[in-house]
Amino acid sequence: MIARLGAMLAATALVAVTTAGCGASPGSPAPPVDTPAAPAGPGGTGPALTGTDANAWLDGLLPAALDRTGIAGATVAVVDDGRIITTRGYGHADTGNGGTGTVPVDPDRHLFRMGSVSKLATATAVLQLVQSGRLDLDADVETYLDFDLPRHYERAVTLRHLLTHTAGFEERIAGLIGTAGGDVDLRKALVTDPPEQIYEPGTVPAYSNYGNSLAGYIVQRVSGTRFEEYVQRNILDRAGMPSSSFEQPLPAALRDRMSKGYDTSAAPAGPFEIVGTPPAGALSAPATDMARFMLAQLGEPVGFGPLLDKPTRELMQRPALDATSLGTLADGPRMTLGFFDESRNGHRILGHGGDTTYFHTHLQIYPEDRAGIFVSLNSNGSGALASHDLRQSVVNGFADRYFPARDGQPNAGVDSATAAKHAALAAGTYESSRAIRSNFLTTIGLVGRTTVSVADGGRLLFEPGPLSDSPALYEEVAPWVWREVGGQRTLAMRATDDRVEAIGFDSAFALLPVEPARGSALALPVLVGSTVVLLLTVLSWPIGAYVRRRLGRTPRERAGRTARILSRVAVAGTLLAFAGWVLALSSIMSLRDVPGGVLRIVQVLQLVGLLGVLPAAVRLVDDVRRHVGWRRIAGSALLLLALAGAGWFAVEFRLLAPSISY
Repeated sequence: MIARLGAMLAATALVAVTTAGCGASPGSPAPPVDTPAAPAGPGGTGPALTGTDANAWLDGLLPAALDRTGIAGATVAVVDDGRIITTRGYGHADTGNGGTGTVPVDPDRHLFRMGSVSKLATATAVLQLVQSGRLDLDADVETYLDFDLPRHYERAVTLRHLLTHTAGFEERIAGLIGTAGGDVDLRKALVTDPPEQIYEPGTVPAYSNYGNSLAGYIVQRVSGTRFEEYVQRNILDRAGMPSSSFEQPLPAALRDRMSKGYDTSAAPAGPFEIVGTPPAGALSAPATDMARFMLAQLGEPVGFGPLLDKPTRELMQRPALDATSLGTLADGPRMTLGFFDESRNGHRILGHGGDTTYFHTHLQIYPEDRAGIFVSLNSNGSGALASHDLRQSVVNGFADRYFPARDGQPNAGVDSATAAKHAALAAGTYESSRAIRSNFLTTIGLVGRTTVSVADGGRLLFEPGPLSDSPALYEEVAPWVWREVGGQRTLAMRATDDRVEAIGFDSAFALLPVEPARGSALALPVLVGSTVVLLLTVLSWPIGAYVRRRLGRTPRERAGRTARILSRVAVAGTLLAFAGWVLALSSIMSLRDVPGGVLRIVQVLQLVGLLGVLPAAVRLVDDVRRHVGWRRIAGSALLLLALAGAGWFAVEFRLLAPSISY
């Protein structure tokens, strides 16, 4: 989310285009705008990257795509060879659904929320202080902090770990995005219910908003300047981005320039979003400013001066961890100090995506080719993956059109016996490393798991494929490195003692094997079976009473009455707890807060259900001892099994964990 926590997209019409960067403050000249066409495309096989061709390509792609996906508006910027090639606006910044007139997107005027693309500014701020000698990438970050980090491993957490998402923190959702007013307190957000450290630093890529925000707080601490002010002065102003800001709410001069955010183009506008930890995703900016940011990251002269000197910029843009800590995961896609490796067609591409509740953004630069593309959408769209798919069609289409594949030597691959052996080891069920493991949100891991199976000898079938909602077939092209058949995605595996430990499928994401006790094949049948039995038990109470009354049968004997009553209380407690967890999870995943008191009540109900195993066992023993008949004995046995199954699930998936921080 603020980089891939959710995915979504919106609407109509083409807007007038401007190719020059405007709005620059005095003394901050805009980069020159592309004019005549170059004679040949990159590699000699594609069209030349010119403003004319880029405009025609974007005009042919985006208006129809917005209309098809129900996305209200989009803004795009393209840079090349030290120049802003084009900035474009499509659809609407205001659809008029609130009774106002429609306002088309103006790429120079309208601000969009950057989501996790903001992390690139945070990383740049860290590198500026590294460049000046005030920060050390490999020092224990606790030397810079005024509070203790949650740590479960002896290895120190470093800025290198924070910027590569390998500090080992679990995910946190509470406070990530809200709409309430008031000042944002970065320190308070970081010290209040911090996430657990669940991986050893440097070993497992696990995307972390908390980790990046911690890096931003270190910038604030060491510089002695509030983070938002430091970035404004040293990055946004320096790069000639006068219409951009991390402030929440926006400064008065920018507020009426903010694009509205939508679920779909037909829906009413949402409120301005407040990111609880600003370094992770609070930036608002127009496309023209983001074009300047790309040029600055490419080392082109822009704004008032370079953001980083050349050695530091190159340090930021090369892989930041190696096999020393990552093992064979280092042979797959790796993080730089802030950027994802998104290389395609043999061209090195560094990028970052970002998502808020309503805005969805992607930025890519080509360091060797001196080019870049930025796209942002202001709606989720009509499908769950609409915004993700549209962004991918833009950035991948840009790469395929202007930077097609170069001729090169194919991978040698591995012999069939090795491929078959490695494939057999990899088969199994996996879940994302970006997870919560310390409390009730562990249950989220039951959704979205990936099944890996052997297909066509040494090939692997991923269901669903990484970063996809459809199956994907991979083949081993080097030891422990796999490439999508017919595609360009690669992944790497790390195995120890004939067991796959992790599959790195994206620079800051990995798949981890699911332990058998937590496997869906066991957990889901136990959960569903227990719930069904308990529901049928509840239904049997009034039905049984009615039948006895209709047939004139005597009431149940008093023997064993206490155990029966306590068992019923346990059944009711378990079902109410499960209903409570479903409602709580639904609210949390919609980024709505759930009061801690409510969660504690649900835990008490769950505990009542777990303790009910004892009277249920007493009831079964008593029924057997008194020979009450096989039907009642079978019913008591099923009830005991259902309560035991529900209790096992509650313990295994941390529903009773002391921590309810999420």
